[in-house]
Amino acid sequence: MKITCDRDVLAAAFQLAAGVAPSRSPKEILQNVKLTVTGDTATLTATDMEVGIRLAIQEGLKVEQEGAALLPVSRTGAILRESSDEALVLETDEAGIKISGSRSRFRLPSSNPDEFPRVVGFEEEAYHTIPAKLFRELVRRTVFATDAESSRYALGGVLLELEEERVTAVGTDGRRLARMEGKGTAVGGHHTTGTNTIVPTRAIQLMERAAGDETVDIAARSNDLLLRTPRCTIYSRLVEGRYPNWRQVLPTRENAARIDMTVGPLFTALRQAAIVTDQESRGIDLTFADGTLRLDASTAEVGQSHVELPIAYDGDSVTLTLDHRFIADFCKVLEAESSFVLEIDSGQSPALLTTDDGYAYVIMPMARDR
Repeated sequence: MKITCDRDVLAAAFQLAAGVAPSRSPKEILQNVKLTVTGDTATLTATDMEVGIRLAIQEGLKVEQEGAALLPVSRTGAILRESSDEALVLETDEAGIKISGSRSRFRLPSSNPDEFPRVVGFEEEAYHTIPAKLFRELVRRTVFATDAESSRYALGGVLLELEEERVTAVGTDGRRLARMEGKGTAVGGHHTTGTNTIVPTRAIQLMERAAGDETVDIAARSNDLLLRTPRCTIYSRLVEGRYPNWRQVLPTRENAARIDMTVGPLFTALRQAAIVTDQESRGIDLTFADGTLRLDASTAEVGQSHVELPIAYDGDSVTLTLDHRFIADFCKVLEAESSFVLEIDSGQSPALLTTDDGYAYVIMPMARDR
């Protein structure tokens, strides 16, 4: 095998593929990215046996000889990152692989590429097509609410529900829940049933990074899920277990107060109030009364804070104690000028935050200790 490739193009593709390869594994061969060259295309594949990726490169590529090689992740990544050459030549021989630029040469040992596990391609006839921008929002607005450390494995991923014209993503850790929905197009009658299509947090974050600017295709199968973009295919096993009935968590209340708010001012006030919180005392009292939202926090060893924010509310006084980190997470995935509706009912009921583009976020209240 011998190719010449634009360094920036190769480095970007290699970094994405290397994100799948495990840093430690009983199978040392998995700590490589496989490079396969056929025709005018170079394909990078990597897997940890739970998640796999196939990534094609054609731009900035010149093929002199077809073949395959295994690229050690850490050393190859360092070479691509530190090299200042515009183009690099990758060539295999009996001793391993050579990576050469105009001012640098490296030789790395390489295992037999034929022993590398096969990473499946996207060959499904039934799937969903989703705008890439929407898919990124589906992931970004829900994945932070998952809990990879939970003993309930189903909470360690994002639930995807794929209907004929609608796509729904849900993330929860049991204390808050994020749901985002939008329009998708089913091809070949593709749809999911039940609450078993749970994509591991790490895998769906990789998929979000790989989504380009056009569309993504998603095919859910009984035990795994495939995602296809114009340049790559990603495979992931699904999380075992059944997801909680998230629809029961979203409150439907006739008498709740609905307050129109803007993300930026709330986030600013929240950060000020949170200055005196610590790891043990994360609760902030939010009091809604007389056209004002008052944020109060108190920590014995640190001090107290009191911040006021004008709001359009003239109902009875209501005080909620919420984990400030959970509110901050909501603010971080929206633009500062974004508007949303905050729904409150009582100090013991969850807060519901919704936007007009399909996003809903529920935060369970904390016990008041002040």
